[in-house]
Amino acid sequence: MGFDAAFARGLAWRVAALITAIVALTLSWRVSGLAATRIVAALAVVGATLALWVYVLRTNRVLARFVETLRVGDASARFDIGGGSGFAEVAEAFDTALARLRAERHAGTEELRFVQALLDDAPVALLVIDQTGAVEPHNKAARRLFGEATGARPEDYAAYGASFAARLERQGAAEETLLLNIGGRAQRAIVRTAQVSRLGASVRAVTVQPAQGAFDTVEMAAQTDLVRVLTHEILNSLTPVTSLAATAAGLLADPELGSDPRLDDARLAIGTLARRAEGLSHFIEGYRAISRVPEIKRQRFSAAAWADELAQLFKAEWPDLSLEVRVEPADLSLDADLDLMTQVLINLLRNAVDAATSFTPDPRIALNIIRGPDGESWIDVIDNGPGIPPRLRQEIFLPFFTTRAKGNGVGLNLARQVVVAHSGTIEVVDGTEGAVMRIIMP
Repeated sequence: MGFDAAFARGLAWRVAALITAIVALTLSWRVSGLAATRIVAALAVVGATLALWVYVLRTNRVLARFVETLRVGDASARFDIGGGSGFAEVAEAFDTALARLRAERHAGTEELRFVQALLDDAPVALLVIDQTGAVEPHNKAARRLFGEATGARPEDYAAYGASFAARLERQGAAEETLLLNIGGRAQRAIVRTAQVSRLGASVRAVTVQPAQGAFDTVEMAAQTDLVRVLTHEILNSLTPVTSLAATAAGLLADPELGSDPRLDDARLAIGTLARRAEGLSHFIEGYRAISRVPEIKRQRFSAAAWADELAQLFKAEWPDLSLEVRVEPADLSLDADLDLMTQVLINLLRNAVDAATSFTPDPRIALNIIRGPDGESWIDVIDNGPGIPPRLRQEIFLPFFTTRAKGNGVGLNLARQVVVAHSGTIEVVDGTEGAVMRIIMP
């Protein structure tokens, strides 16, 4: 490059000057009477030596400064060197190299910011456990999900579940489904653990993905398929029985057969069989409603206006009871299928009335529609009945399960289907008295 030739020329004439001065000094010593010439020649040697030294030293200093700049990572340095002899070219080359370094560093920084933002906004909670066992929530989802943790050790997360705290303690990669206590609710979550390297140290990255909604959807689909198959097979087998029983009852009703007591017994037995078979057919047809997945037609509506409508329906069906209604905030709105959710709430209110009126002479029913702590909507139906034992709180939503003599086990299962189809959840939560049925809508 230009610096090579310029530096070589500068070095050459300085060396040549030094050699010339040395030759002149040598010759002056051989000729007598040239004392002044010797002094001048000596000064010339000193000057040429000094010029060569400064020239080389200046180059070394520029190179040393460039190397030091790279060592400390100061990409903002500038090499504005004048004086000719190729130093402008070397300065330009160094500035170009540092400009490229700055560009690469800027690109790396921007990419790191992008990855950090992507990680921070990821919907899956990420915990990082270092080699000392300290647990650090590493993104917004983790800080939101585990905001109640008061420490940084695995045991400090026991409030979310003993099995989860034990998972944080254990080494090694794994993937499992755990039951976590999140926001006072038991929810299933997929927990994955991986070993990764961080600044030369091995750390564990733990992702926690609440998946209760997905599990509810799969479970409801499995129940729907099961009920569809069962009702289809049972009806196929029952249809000929019903037909033959009705035919036999019609034949035995013929008065020409006489009044033999044995015929009377046969008529009674066949008539009973025919009625029970027909009743069973209607009963099974009623359960087939469970196998039909509801079609959701969403619309946004006022929670307060909807609560007033429910209160009017409640008063029309139970004029002797009062319904306490609370909507907070007053301008709260819901995005749901109004007709289906109204049917769900009517069923829940009916269950609440049955429980309260059969348990206490002073039944109280309440409907609360409020905004939850995470921005979701909570719809609570509250009664002061006997409550629901914890061991039955999951079973009551199963098809055909009922604790009432006149119940058929369909209402709560259908309610759950409608809520799950809205990507929500329905559950029994602890209250001050009686039962609290809570629907959580996104």
